[in-house]
Amino acid sequence: MTASILVAAHACSKVDNYAAPNAVFQGNIIDSVTGQNLLTETAGAEIELLQTSWVANPDPYYIPSKQDGSYQDSRIFSGTYSVIPTQGAFWPITDTLKTQIKGTITQNFTVVPYLEIINFTDSVNADSLVMTCNLTCPEPNGLPEILEIWPFVNSTPFVGSAASIPNYTISDNTNPSYNLAAINSNWDSTIAATTYRLVVHGLLPGQTYYARLGVRVNDSYKKYDFSPIVTVTTAGH
Repeated sequence: MTASILVAAHACSKVDNYAAPNAVFQGNIIDSVTGQNLLTETAGAEIELLQTSWVANPDPYYIPSKQDGSYQDSRIFSGTYSVIPTQGAFWPITDTLKTQIKGTITQNFTVVPYLEIINFTDSVNADSLVMTCNLTCPEPNGLPEILEIWPFVNSTPFVGSAASIPNYTISDNTNPSYNLAAINSNWDSTIAATTYRLVVHGLLPGQTYYARLGVRVNDSYKKYDFSPIVTVTTAGH
């Protein structure tokens, strides 16, 4: 019995020969129209990695975007990968990047957004925030139906669809603070010529808020193309 125990203990003490995941994969998602980082939110897009070093059909691994359009993961296993940006408010990319990830690798990706928010303005009137914008469409052919433009308001600089004060961005029209620009149409000259005006009511006096607009289309992911983030402060009592 003692010999059996020793054999079992030895079998359980085998050393893991796999190297720890210590490679860094980082970079930026670039807007093809502006040449700048894509205006997005945390997990507003994903970088999909398929490690092809060991198996032909690996499970995908995802790195979420940051709000500033960058991404980074410092716990990647070294190896050969197929990489592609996905699950964002941009035209799907079909050409995957084949790359060797080892050490620190910086890789940028350029995407074509579905829509661009332009001529964005903001102003505060008493307890109300007024935001206006126009839309442009870099590639109208085959663009999915445009759903709506949403206002997003938060008390921190992290603001978007998953980071917004519920009183100011809700999913039905039962709250007087509710306001969105419903479009529900394919791209046309009327949308291109329209200035959209969104008003958020009921802001507290003497408070600083962070706000932006987001527009989405009816694709598989329904993510948002965003305006820049603005900082607004309401007057005190």
